[in-house]
Amino acid sequence: EISRTTAYRYFTNQRALLISAHPEIDRASLLGENPARDPEARLKDAIAEFLRMTVETEPQLRMALRLSLDSGSGQQEAVLRSGRAIIWLEDALSPLRGQMSKAALRRLVCAIRSAAGIEALVWLTDVGHMSRAEAVQTMSWSADALLQAALGDPKRKSLQKTPRPHSRTVRPRRIGK
Repeated sequence: EISRTTAYRYFTNQRALLISAHPEIDRASLLGENPARDPEARLKDAIAEFLRMTVETEPQLRMALRLSLDSGSGQQEAVLRSGRAIIWLEDALSPLRGQMSKAALRRLVCAIRSAAGIEALVWLTDVGHMSRAEAVQTMSWSADALLQAALGDPKRKSLQKTPRPHSRTVRPRRIGK
């Protein structure tokens, strides 16, 4: 560990320090120089790289997750929780832009992100008692299954609709009557 004074002597602010420790923060894409055109191949490549980085930096990501869940945490810790994975997934699935509405594509991207990343890794390993390799395989499978479901729905009606809260008021049942 280094002191805060030493860190700020070499880094102008916390973001610069985090970018130095996590250069992927400023990456625009997880795809290589010549990415595939097929959305399935692009997603597979992006998810593989995203999950590799997630496992490689798991302790730091767990700390960032813990800090983001603390009720008193401020925006200073939010650099690692800024939604960059959404940008990477949108990039990977960009060939679908003409095939789906913006809302449908956003919903797909968010569904994939909810199934892959540090939150899913924590649950699969800590609660599901999976090895890291099993968790990565499960997250990759989930991402592909979500994409296949989206592509397999010819009218994509399920993706076009935005879920709405129930309009009915739920009342507790009385016991004994």
